[in-house]
Amino acid sequence: MGDVTVNVNNESKKKRSQLHDVWRRFRKSPIAMTGLCVVVFMVLVALFADVIAPSDGRNPGYDIHNLGNRFQAPNAEHIMGTDEFGRDIFARVVHGSRVSLLVGFIVVTFSMTLGVIVGAIAGFFGKVAENILMRFIDVLLSIPPILLAISIAAAMRPGMMSIVLAVGIGALPLYARVMRASVLTVKEQEFIEAAYSIGASKFRIIRKHVLPNCIAPIIVQATMGLAYAILWAAALSFLGIGIQPPTPEWGAMLSEGRMYIRDHWHMVMFPGMAIAIMIFALNMMGDGLRDAFDPRLKK
Repeated sequence: MGDVTVNVNNESKKKRSQLHDVWRRFRKSPIAMTGLCVVVFMVLVALFADVIAPSDGRNPGYDIHNLGNRFQAPNAEHIMGTDEFGRDIFARVVHGSRVSLLVGFIVVTFSMTLGVIVGAIAGFFGKVAENILMRFIDVLLSIPPILLAISIAAAMRPGMMSIVLAVGIGALPLYARVMRASVLTVKEQEFIEAAYSIGASKFRIIRKHVLPNCIAPIIVQATMGLAYAILWAAALSFLGIGIQPPTPEWGAMLSEGRMYIRDHWHMVMFPGMAIAIMIFALNMMGDGLRDAFDPRLKK
């Protein structure tokens, strides 16, 4: 029993030290930390949107129409101006962060879960399972992701569910291929042979040994995939087949303001800046995670 306790303690300390090394390398990158701070800030804005931009009749809420205040330029009362219905653009951008981030997280969770399952089965079992699953992935890869997303979304009723399925299915091949490549590397290691030698089942080996050792590239892919999910969701909403007005979503706000862009630039500038800043921050954080998880950077 004493030896078992020592081994468990050593494994837990090893895991903690590995996470500590990853965090130490990540925080050494100013670009990565800047991206992380921006992402955390945007998440906090989304969580506390009702506090930052309340809509109670006394404040310029995102859903309050006031035709007397139409097309106001940025001023002291409306720091980002108002739209064609007199709604406060700052409030709509703040509440739009909640919608855009929620869609992004759901899409990434959906595509990552399916992609990890498909990639793990294809990489670990090989043969018939690999041929069937990876040929299906190749079919998806043969179609440009944005065209596939548009086709799926156009065939469904516009809304969050259509965006999740459209963007999620389009992003699935990326996770599946990354997972398969990682599994092919890990399954040849000696500790997998040791697990076989003590009678562990294949599914237990996948769950206990393969997946934990393949999680690093999936985390990096998920971080960058969140940026693409937000961008594609905004594109679908801009085309009118995603989140529908009057829901405050950044892409839908761009679509509403494009016809007024010549005379009322603020209607498209601020939601466009929100999309650009969020995508840029997620890409910076993803690059930092990729470098932090790269074992070749260990000293």
